[in-house]
Amino acid sequence: MAVHAISFALFAASQVGTPGPANMALMATGARFGLRAALPFVAGVALGKQLVIWPVGFGLMALADQAPGVFVLLKWVSAVYICYLAWRVANLRLVPGQKSDSAAPGFLAGLIVHPLNPKAWGMIIAGFSGFVAPGTPQFEATLTIAAVLLGCQVILHPMWCYAGDRIAHVVAGSIWERYLMWALAALTVLSVAFVVFGGGTQP
Repeated sequence: MAVHAISFALFAASQVGTPGPANMALMATGARFGLRAALPFVAGVALGKQLVIWPVGFGLMALADQAPGVFVLLKWVSAVYICYLAWRVANLRLVPGQKSDSAAPGFLAGLIVHPLNPKAWGMIIAGFSGFVAPGTPQFEATLTIAAVLLGCQVILHPMWCYAGDRIAHVVAGSIWERYLMWALAALTVLSVAFVVFGGGTQP
């Protein structure tokens, strides 16, 4: 096959399903607002990765060879943004089943998570470089990578959000609430550090 879709699906599931900045944001949002209220955010996160996949598939990687500094800058800007999200998560307090003093993040908020997620960029670049045979038409390769990743996200992203929702019902209002939010924030920062400094997205 021009694209090793089955192998890539296994790789994609391992990446989409494991802790990372997006999944931590999904869990924290589910914990804060509940799965139902967070569904527009979940949809935005899932579709936002397409904003990275298609430009990469149609030649953005050529820019990386010509101006590598642009991608280094993007990596650090993304890391700073995700760490800012982690700081906000650390200061959230859970109110499951009650009215919150703020609205749940919506579709547009979710849409920008993956374009600013260094793990997302890493797994997409790894997909094109490691699972696409030389000479594969750009459209075929990009469509396959996009469809496989979207399929994994449609299944796994709501699960992370729902996990946050369920955990919130157990710890909200208890002494463990603050520790949970700190732990989610710390895992978010660690996942960014792992991607930025240690890799972790090579097939």
